Amino acid sequence: MRFVVLGAGAVGGVLGARLAQSGHDVHLVGRRVHVDAIGAHGLRVLTPDGEDVVRLAAVTDIATLDSLVDWAEVDAVVLCVKSHDTAGALRELARYADSRVPILCAQNGVANEDAALRLFANVYGVLVACPSAYLEPGVVRAYSSPVTGVLDIGRYPHGRDAFAAQVSRVLSGAGYGSEVYPDITAYKYGKLVTNLGNAVEALCGPNARGGNLDRLAMDEARTVLFSAGIHAEFAPVSPLVQVRPVGGERRPGGSSWQSLYRHTGGIETDYLNGEIVRIGRLHGVPTPVNAELQRAANRLAAIGGEPGSVSELDLLRAVVDGRG
Repeated sequence: MRFVVLGAGAVGGVLGARLAQSGHDVHLVGRRVHVDAIGAHGLRVLTPDGEDVVRLAAVTDIATLDSLVDWAEVDAVVLCVKSHDTAGALRELARYADSRVPILCAQNGVANEDAALRLFANVYGVLVACPSAYLEPGVVRAYSSPVTGVLDIGRYPHGRDAFAAQVSRVLSGAGYGSEVYPDITAYKYGKLVTNLGNAVEALCGPNARGGNLDRLAMDEARTVLFSAGIHAEFAPVSPLVQVRPVGGERRPGGSSWQSLYRHTGGIETDYLNGEIVRIGRLHGVPTPVNAELQRAANRLAAIGGEPGSVSELDLLRAVVDGRG
């Protein structure tokens, strides 16, 4: 198959490499410093089992890509940008790609598929469970073995079709676990709940993951989704995903932690904790925990703060003060 991977960071970079290694035609679109490194040295993929250097086409924008590909022959565009970059990426893509090209939203959050559906007719949700990292230009790390991760897929907003089944087979052949879900939206809401801890980890460090603040944010989200009549389905943890050190080092943090580490100036929290805040406001349910996490994460990203530099106790106090 012919893929365009839009967003060549941790998930997108590893996925593009694995697809290319299994014989598929892949073009990556990523940030200039990353693309320059890939062009000069190839994409280095570090895993628990060693290192691969994968040569594949990479460009910095879709306008450049337009001169390299025939959009009629592109089988799918895999959207791997962070949710706060989705709208801009889709607008640029729509200038060149046919509206019928399938869009695979391999992203956290639940807003990306709906945004894609405004511009493209065939949209698929992809449930991502791929412990990976992009910490330096030209290098991505995949921390799971023997499979690279799990990428389950379903047509948005619901249903299964032949194309989803085809992509699932391709992903399985590229080293991922993959199932086709008829109600992918429900599973992505479940993933949304578990991703609320991304902000906790980014703000307070990995040791705060699973702590009091994380649990409070998830409990608040379950109340909000129940009040809104939104069904969240929680995918079982796959035994295939076995997280191991890469080069003797454990994964330092998830996607939000990595955004702060690379000082990108943005963070996806508005589409994770902020999504719960939005739904809570629509249905009259207070969300002080997620609102405080959203505020604090945005502030730390804006000032270029370091991940793990905020006290969990201070955040809990801010939640209590806000309630009062």
